[in-house]
Amino acid sequence: LLDQLVEEDHLLRKIDKYIDFSFIIEKVKPYYSENKGRPSLDPLILFKMMFIGYLYGIRSERQLEKEIYYNVAYRWFLGLNINDPVP
Repeated sequence: LLDQLVEEDHLLRKIDKYIDFSFIIEKVKPYYSENKGRPSLDPLILFKMMFIGYLYGIRSERQLEKEIYYNVAYRWFLGLNINDPVP
């Protein structure tokens, strides 16, 4: 559904097409524990959230959360569905 709502020439579509962010998972793996503490948030989503903030000049993490909540393209880029909570 979200895929249909994001324009074909949207900047985040172009970035998603040419940049593979999967390397982030391996880079941060030593810093995450699977059996200690509470469950962690997906590091790939967190990185992409900060990337969106940098790209669009959103300096506040609270404002970034709000922008992601309302912006379909941001949700699509992060792999969040329309009903998913924003981390």
